[in-house]
Amino acid sequence: MKNVFIEGIPGMGKSTLLNRISAAIPQLHVCREGDYSPVDLAWCTWISKEEYEKILKRYEPLQNEIIKNTVQENEHFVVSYTKIITDFPNFHKQLEEFEIYNGRKSLRDLKEIIFSRYRNFTETGYLFECSFFQYIIEDLILFHQLNDDEIVGFYRELYNAVNKEPFLLLYLYSDRIEENIENIRKERSDNQGNEMWYPMMLNFLVHSPYGKNHGYSSFKDVITHFRHRQRLEMRIIDEIIGERAVVLSAKE
Repeated sequence: MKNVFIEGIPGMGKSTLLNRISAAIPQLHVCREGDYSPVDLAWCTWISKEEYEKILKRYEPLQNEIIKNTVQENEHFVVSYTKIITDFPNFHKQLEEFEIYNGRKSLRDLKEIIFSRYRNFTETGYLFECSFFQYIIEDLILFHQLNDDEIVGFYRELYNAVNKEPFLLLYLYSDRIEENIENIRKERSDNQGNEMWYPMMLNFLVHSPYGKNHGYSSFKDVITHFRHRQRLEMRIIDEIIGERAVVLSAKE
């Protein structure tokens, strides 16, 4: 059975596609954003035993929930902390500091963590959401500020660590990026119509090292970033992944 990786920039319909595939093939093990994943660490901690024990002590009322959402990988503890519903002050914000993305790790450490997890992943029958491109590429562009050739080189090495036989990448592509981003600005709003996703996305870009260096400040800059990311991801597909990737028309 294949390991299916669903990718694409925001607004392409990744979650919808994942839900349809998982309904059609229920035996697949589904890893959504924030779930524990054997390859990705988005919205999860990467901490030592000492750090983990400090967290359990600091958030003693949440100990059972923390333990329930923890997987130990050798000497590290992966906590899917966004799965824990709580109004404990600053719990999610403080655990976010133990993630590996958004410039929290040196490029060398980031590379070692990601590559070792892909090398060690030998199972099949998984369905992944945003595990191969999204969080890694955002980190490499916005925080480590690698150029396109350097990022392609990173992925050439990473793909060599992948178990290729069961690997299948489904990439949702669109040349109507601005329209799609406008749509999700409206869709991802609260009941009063206040935008939830877009202000966070803009703030994320504007305050990243890359965003600061390029003077990002507006919706136009968000579109520029996602056009760049889509071109780069398509280049990686064309030059590295080849026939183990299928490019699909978004929203169709």
